[in-house]
Order: sequence, then C-alpha cells, then structure tokens
Amino acid sequence: MHSQSKKTVIVFGFFLFLLLRTLCACSQQTEPDQNPLGSAVSHQNVSDDSEHDHSDHADHDSHSEPEHDDHKDVHAEEELDHSDHADHDSHSEPEHDDHKDVHAEEELDHSDHADEDTIIKLSQEELDTIDITTGSAGPGRLKTDIHLQGEIRLNADRTARITPKVPGVAREVLKVLGDSVSTGEPLAVLESKELAEARASFHAALERLGLARTNHTREKKLWQQKISSEQEYLDAEQALAEARIELHTAEERLIALGFSQEYLRKLPHDPDEALAEYNLVAPFDGSVIEKNITLGEVLADDTIAFVIADLSTVWVDLSVYQKDLPYIKKGQKVIISAGTGLPDTIGTIHYVGPILEDKTRKTLARVILANNDGLWRPGLFVTARISDEADTVSILIPKETIHTIEGANCVFVKDSDGFRPQRVSVGRVDRKNAEILSGLRAGQRFVINGSFDLKAKLVTSSLDSHAGHGH
Repeated sequence: MHSQSKKTVIVFGFFLFLLLRTLCACSQQTEPDQNPLGSAVSHQNVSDDSEHDHSDHADHDSHSEPEHDDHKDVHAEEELDHSDHADHDSHSEPEHDDHKDVHAEEELDHSDHADEDTIIKLSQEELDTIDITTGSAGPGRLKTDIHLQGEIRLNADRTARITPKVPGVAREVLKVLGDSVSTGEPLAVLESKELAEARASFHAALERLGLARTNHTREKKLWQQKISSEQEYLDAEQALAEARIELHTAEERLIALGFSQEYLRKLPHDPDEALAEYNLVAPFDGSVIEKNITLGEVLADDTIAFVIADLSTVWVDLSVYQKDLPYIKKGQKVIISAGTGLPDTIGTIHYVGPILEDKTRKTLARVILANNDGLWRPGLFVTARISDEADTVSILIPKETIHTIEGANCVFVKDSDGFRPQRVSVGRVDRKNAEILSGLRAGQRFVINGSFDLKAKLVTSSLDSHAGHGH
C-alpha cells in the first residue's frame, strides 16, 4: 500500500509541475508590465495553493481505492448476473426440447390415423344409410393370374418366299399385293434362256436315247443272225448306255431347277415355243403379303419376287421373365387380349424356350392362334393371361375390402364399440381376392360392403382433428 501511495504522489507531482509551468507561461504573456514583487507574491500564493491541492489530492487518493473496490464489486455483480443469465439459458434449452417433443408427439398422434385404437362410431341412422355388410374371415382358393406381354407374328411355318430357280425376264405378273392364292396357282410368268437350254438338252437326250435303243435292237438281231460282227453289237450297246446317262443328267438338271417328275413326264409333249417359259407358283393356299416384281424386270435366281403367307393361323410370341418361368408350361391354355376392341380369344402354348437371353433374362413362349377371320394381324401387341392352379390359403378376402390408410394396408373390423381400421399383411392376389398373411384371424368379422364410406368418414374426422389443433 505504501509503495502504491508513493507512486501516486510522484505521478501527481509530475502533473502539478506541468500545470505550474503552463500557468507561468500564460501569466508572462498576459501581464508583462506587472512588477516583480507582485509576481513573487503570486508565485507564493500559487505555491501555497499547490501544496494545499497536493494535500487534498493525497486525501482524495486515500479515498479512491475503496471506491475502486466498490466499482470492482459492481463488475463482479454484473458478471454474476451474466452467469445467472447463462444458467437461465442453459435451463431454457431443455424446456425448448421438451416443447419440441410435445409437438413431435402431437404430430405422431395426428399422423397415426391407421392406428387400431381409432374407433368409428355410427348412429343407427348412419348405419341404415351406409348399409354396411360384414363377413367372417376364413380360408379360400386363390387362383393366381400371370400376365405376359407379346406380339402377333406371321406363322413362319406357313410363310414362303418365292424366288425363280433360274434368271429370267418377267413376261407376265399375274398377282398383286393382297391377292389370295391357292396351291399351284401361277403368280408370274418368266422367260429364261437358261431354262430353254435345259429343256432343249432334255429333249435332245430323250431323242438320242430313242435312236440308241432302235440301233441297239437292230444290231442285236443282226449279230444273232450272224450277219454283223460282235463288235458292232457291243458298240450299239455302249451308245445306248451313254444315251441313258445323258437323259438322266438332263432330268436331274431340271429337277434341280424345281421341276417334278410329273412335269418331266409331260415335258416331251410341250411345244418348242414354250421351252423358255417358267411359271412362279404358290406353294400353298395363302395371301400375297409382299411383291417385288414388275413387268419386264430381269430377275436373278435369288430375287424374292413374292412372299406368300397363310394367315389362317398366326404366332403369338410372349416374353417370359425368370420369375414367371416355373408357372409356364407347354400345353397351357392362355387368354389373348389386344385391348383394341378385339374380343379375347383362347390359345395353347406350343413352345417354351429352354434358354434365357443374356441381357434381358427372358425367354420365348409361343402360342399358335387360329385366325380364320383375319382379325389378329401380325404386329399387334397383346397381353396373355395365364391362370395358375388354385391354391388353398388360410385367410382369403375380397381385394376391394382392403384400403390404404397412411401408407398401410387396412381392413375395417367390427367390435362392440364400432368399426376400426386394422392393419394387415397382404400376400398373393388374383383378379378378385387377396391372401392375408397376418393382421386378421380366422372367424374375425370384417366389413365387406360399405368400407369406402367408413374410410371417407375416417378421413373427414382426421381433417377435423387437424383443424382443431390449428397446425
């Protein structure tokens, strides 16, 4: 304490020195004509005053420390107040969390409208208006339907691409696109130089064979009568054999061009001017679905002049994915639907592919479909429905009695208090019914008719509840 007072006095003395120096400078400037005695007296008084001020300053300093301490106490109290405020904030956060928890619970209560504790109570008047019918849950037979996508295609076994056997020029075109044809009916007439040469070779071989036979018969008779030599007879027999070989070669050439044995038997009677003509004919009854020939056109032996298809039957190619393969079998009946105003029809699966495609992981199932009226046109997209064998399940209810409430499958059940939605787990379904795996026990009463009205009433009460909470 003593050292601190000493320091305070020194500092005060320094400031006092500066003050006196400033006052002296000012007095010299304002009173230059004042006598020296007056100046001394003034200095004396100032000195006395300064000593008095010094003593007063010392007394002030002696009192200033308690005031400083009081100031520190005030700061301490302020810090304490701040710490209390921080404590208050720290206490307020759990209160805020509690408030959020309350909101979360309220929201959970509002969202859980599918909870089994929700009871729908109806007056007798409402019951008479809605006409609610209940039934007892129990076992039933589930008939699973499998739906496959497919496309109508030409029956490739009854489709023919007509090409000329030899190059030629189209002299007549007898059929156009869409015409119906019968087996053996001419489609077009070609004129072929190569065919004329083949036919001419056949006729020449046939004539040479006749001459060789006649010569052989004559030489044989002369040799037997000892008129001609044996060598002449052998030469005639060799010529006959060569003529037979030549005719056989000419016949095989015509057969290779597509002509039958019956045609070859008739060929010797055809006039010479017909040797170059060649008819393109239909191989079976059908329709012209493609035509690539015009009058006077030169056709190569690989030109597809016509495409003939028998449309009395068509193929239905169905895409079968891996998950459905165990239920698809050859011989199954399928219902084909095009969804374009065509009546459904029934077909039979004739083929199921043994190999799955690498990329799509599916295989082919083929149905041969009767198409006598021509309604099933190739290119149509269709859906095939295959009904699997019926299985008996423990709980089977109508699909229309199952409703989605707050994302859960529910049925309305009846108890003594009224009706309530009860969550269920749904298994397999067919066109009308659904299997219930859990949530509904055998013998329990559930709503069959009027469940939509109950759901509407549940939604209405839910909206009223939200409005009451004001959220």
